[in-house]
Amino acid sequence: MEWLTSLAGTFDIFSHLAALAFAYALALPIAWDRERHERSAGLRTFPLVAIAACGFIQATEGITQGNAEATARIVEGLINGVGFIGGGAILVGKAGTKGTATAASLWATGAIGTSVGLGAYDTAIVLSIVTFATLRIMTNFKVEEVLRHAKEEGEH
Repeated sequence: MEWLTSLAGTFDIFSHLAALAFAYALALPIAWDRERHERSAGLRTFPLVAIAACGFIQATEGITQGNAEATARIVEGLINGVGFIGGGAILVGKAGTKGTATAASLWATGAIGTSVGLGAYDTAIVLSIVTFATLRIMTNFKVEEVLRHAKEEGEH
């Protein structure tokens, strides 16, 4: 029974759970926006990307601690992996390319999770706010541009 007590002392479950919950919460506004606009990724995908990125950082802490090069390799793998997931959200067709904002949002969400995993909470918060604001604010400009272009086409 003594081994169980000593084993429990080596686990840091609550701090990991808190970080994962924080990454999850920071991804939710982005997920909500994508879901609201009926994009290919939404309320399930974005939080999962954030907690997975955070989880990979946390899971490798024991082997990368004090080794910046090892940590950089883990982060590099996350960048590539999340980019691959985002690539799956992009559709190319005759009418043009769709899904690039969703792909970029997934990439940013991976960066949010990675930032939380690395303890850069301030960076994660800024990434979440800026990503959400870009999706919400820039959509208005895009719609106006489309309407203006359609009006110009109708005049010709």
